[in-house]
Amino acid sequence: MNNLKRYVIAADMGTTSVKTLLVDRQGTVVHAHSVFYPMSTPSPEIAEQDPDQMADAVLEGIRQLLLESNANADEILCVSFSAAMHSLLAVDDEGAPLTPLITWADNRSAAYAEELKRSGRGKEIYERTGTPIHPMSPLVKLLWLREHEPEVFAKAGKFIGIKEYVFFRLFGSYVVDHSSASATGLLHMHTLTWDSLALSTAGIGEDRLSKPVSASHREVGLPLWAVQRTGLAADTPFVIGAADGPLANLGAGAVVPGSWALTVGTSGAVRTTVSAPLADPMSRLFCYALADGLWTVGGAINNGGILFRWTRDVLATQEAEEGLRRGMDPYDYLTELAHEVPPGSDGLIFLPYLLGERSPYWNSNARGVFFGLSMSHSKNHMIRAVMEGVVYGLHSVAAALEELTGSATEVRASGGFARSPLWRQMLADVLGKSVHVMDSVESSGVGAAYLGLWAMGEVPDLTGIRDWTRVQDSHSPDPATGELYRELTDQFDRLYERLAPEFDVIAQFQAR
Repeated sequence: MNNLKRYVIAADMGTTSVKTLLVDRQGTVVHAHSVFYPMSTPSPEIAEQDPDQMADAVLEGIRQLLLESNANADEILCVSFSAAMHSLLAVDDEGAPLTPLITWADNRSAAYAEELKRSGRGKEIYERTGTPIHPMSPLVKLLWLREHEPEVFAKAGKFIGIKEYVFFRLFGSYVVDHSSASATGLLHMHTLTWDSLALSTAGIGEDRLSKPVSASHREVGLPLWAVQRTGLAADTPFVIGAADGPLANLGAGAVVPGSWALTVGTSGAVRTTVSAPLADPMSRLFCYALADGLWTVGGAINNGGILFRWTRDVLATQEAEEGLRRGMDPYDYLTELAHEVPPGSDGLIFLPYLLGERSPYWNSNARGVFFGLSMSHSKNHMIRAVMEGVVYGLHSVAAALEELTGSATEVRASGGFARSPLWRQMLADVLGKSVHVMDSVESSGVGAAYLGLWAMGEVPDLTGIRDWTRVQDSHSPDPATGELYRELTDQFDRLYERLAPEFDVIAQFQAR
């Protein structure tokens, strides 16, 4: 063990920001820094970002982390990466971007996803790759790009994700970790090689993709300009790491049978870890690699904490301003208002599909609905109904996961929502399971840090993170409230099924 190297830096590239964490060998987040970047959404279907802005944010985040923590460059064992999944960027033969970064939230390829599912080929590709057929998938994005931007498609030397772009800028090589690659819909999940059926469907060869490598893959030899931008030593190893979802399981310590990780940030997910690839016969759940023979099975929802931001900005602007006048965080104040409303929001149900939906329905045409609204309901009811709607969506995923992999013995929660006792208790009551909150809500970053230790040979295996993570708080379900929520989640699921055909109709109307 190299005791002079006290810290690992985790760089977690998310949808709205890159978070850099300085993590010591005991798993304590010593310091954190965030650099934010915007998403361009000129229409409901488009969700793009500037790849250079995001790559620069990684370098700035590392620099500020070192400056603010007073850590020395020679104390850094390595930099280890986590990144949001499903991004697609076309670059030319010199590595220059030909497109913006097309994110998971981009919906322009929806028609191609539906066509692929109707053909029957989609199910076969899912069973081979573990990635559900949905506009989030880079496979489906490639179908759209080939049709709508044929010149760009033909000119592209490579099709890559955001982490691959960062590594190419720094080291000049195109590599992609098995975890991120397994979320593209292009990697065969049993062989960990590019899948021939998926490639032929997309109309590309594997030469236009990066080389798949282990999550422990390291690059060394920072160029001088990057040393100057970050403050790191030139020989600092950069560990490629994994995708943010699987790493959230690792960071929460949910890497043993029966342990679930639940994360709500901008979006949300429920996942468990298994020892071999596992496809859902009903195609409701994903299966993505983590590392070292570990896989994560679960489902992601599009509409997580981003709906609370929508509530603040659209539904409750005056209330958010009132919170600021009282010296409170607007979200904390909105949560207080929601707490004044009883569980179940007096029969007001919110279907939270403002961004369409991924698991378990994989329906990009789904839309948001307030159901049961009456004159007796106040804005506080609507605020709570939005919060409950997010949790009802997670319940739908959890039910599918339980059916496939068995009941959970524990639920480990992380992400921004985990800061709120109301959200956490709501989750325990809706799921009917005890919810354990970890001492750090930054589970993807913590997971990346531990993976960095493993990649550097400092720990023997990844399951040892169970000794590294600590439960800060626990919430047990209330039986009476749980019974009420069981009734409402049943109705929530029925509402989706009955409205699904109408979602298609209104989506077509909105697309005119």
